[in-house]
Amino acid sequence: MITVPDLVVAVGPALFEIVVAGQGDGEVRDVFLADPQEASTGQPGDLVLGFGLGSPEEAVELVARCAVGNASGIILRTTLAQDPEVVAQAEKRRLTLVALQPSVTWAHVVWLLRGVIDRAAAPDSPAAGDAGVHQELFALADAAAAIVDAPVTIEDNQSRVLAYSSLHDVSDTDPTRVSTIVGRRVPAEVIAHFRARGIFRRLARSSEPFLVPDGPNGIRPRLVVPVRAGGEWLGSIWAVVDGPVSAEVTTELSNAASVLALHMLRLRAQADVARRSAIDRLRTVLRQFSPDTPLDVRLPPAPWRVVALGSPAAYDVPQELDLWESTGRRHGWSEPQLADLDGTVLAVVSDGDGPGSWRWLRKLVIDLAKDFPGTTAAAGGRARGAADLPSSRAEAVELLGLVRRDLAPGPALRVEQAWHVLTVHRAVTSLDTTKLDGPLATLLRHDIEHDTAFVDTLQAWLNYPGQPQQAARELHLHTNTLRHRMKRIGEIARLDLSSPLERLALQLQIAAVRTEH
Repeated sequence: MITVPDLVVAVGPALFEIVVAGQGDGEVRDVFLADPQEASTGQPGDLVLGFGLGSPEEAVELVARCAVGNASGIILRTTLAQDPEVVAQAEKRRLTLVALQPSVTWAHVVWLLRGVIDRAAAPDSPAAGDAGVHQELFALADAAAAIVDAPVTIEDNQSRVLAYSSLHDVSDTDPTRVSTIVGRRVPAEVIAHFRARGIFRRLARSSEPFLVPDGPNGIRPRLVVPVRAGGEWLGSIWAVVDGPVSAEVTTELSNAASVLALHMLRLRAQADVARRSAIDRLRTVLRQFSPDTPLDVRLPPAPWRVVALGSPAAYDVPQELDLWESTGRRHGWSEPQLADLDGTVLAVVSDGDGPGSWRWLRKLVIDLAKDFPGTTAAAGGRARGAADLPSSRAEAVELLGLVRRDLAPGPALRVEQAWHVLTVHRAVTSLDTTKLDGPLATLLRHDIEHDTAFVDTLQAWLNYPGQPQQAARELHLHTNTLRHRMKRIGEIARLDLSSPLERLALQLQIAAVRTEH
């Protein structure tokens, strides 16, 4: 299922902007190209496209008809979507109104949206649209290569290769292009060279093609064409050339970049839909898994661990999820198994070695925490099957809470290393401190009424059994003073400190009181 806000988020601000957030929670199943001369305006599940509207009055009338037909939303050109009368009508009708940038045709909008909607309807099917977009990208690379008569690669804004031309022999290019195609991304040393020359800054800011001169290690000159949509930099076309090219060729490549921008938007949107679907399925497994339910998430071989992840306080949960995914991929985890659940980012890792394992993640977190304090990871117990994942998740979340409160050592640990901390924490949190009885309640009242510190004294004595000198140092007291206080405590409250059970009960009660405060 995908809604109008989901579509807008998936495609991004390059083309669409929500002007009026209506009910917005209805499923979008298709797009409907409305004609102002026709009475029909779509039906529930349709996202209506305001094609051919000539005035705000026509747009107001179409909004009203869409609301009557219970359409999921309406898309209008920006000038109409932002007209005060149109906005007022959409707000009155509680209809989601989306503005479309003027730089794209309605036919391309239909193609883009239907691909995303189809992908949402069948997220596990390779035939749902993204395979076709990849094929079209390779066709566009060949078309661009024919225009410039040179080998071409198409890259996204992270220097990952999306497609490359096949019309030229390997001898027509240089080692950098070969490495880029084989590795599916530009080599790190080449990225560093281009970054030092300001190439990526120029790509991010400009829409004009430019020539990159030759470089070290046989890097030949390249004509670079930025690919943008609505001001957003999506990627670029790189053509290996011998020198400057004609203005006519540059113009044709710029036109090809405009078409390519729509394909890249569709590919990104479909990938976003697939990612959301995978996250939803993983959430379901982590929340509650039934042995009768097939496991429809792609996990590494068992056993697993669920890890609760923490980030610096400046990030919210969606940002944390994006941050951990990009961090994992950057350090070699090709398919991060991540989801957010009840305000916590969770990862499912293997219990072996290599990227995506607990050992790998633990080292990564320890390294990150040196530069980014607040980076933490807490691993639940080993899950030998999918039915064990919810309990591993619960342990991980509980342990992460203790790490964040400095009750367990961070930045990364697993439940087996903190079993004693968890045991005490569970016992302590089960106590109702409003109904304390016994000697501790008497001492607490005495401390409040007489401004004494007998509870602190008793806690230190219990923490260091048979070591009065150490307990005194903890309280910054002389040993004789400590003994005098303990004698006074015995006079105020009835204590039997020779009883192991009574000592344990007192320690748990004191810990519960300290936790409350």
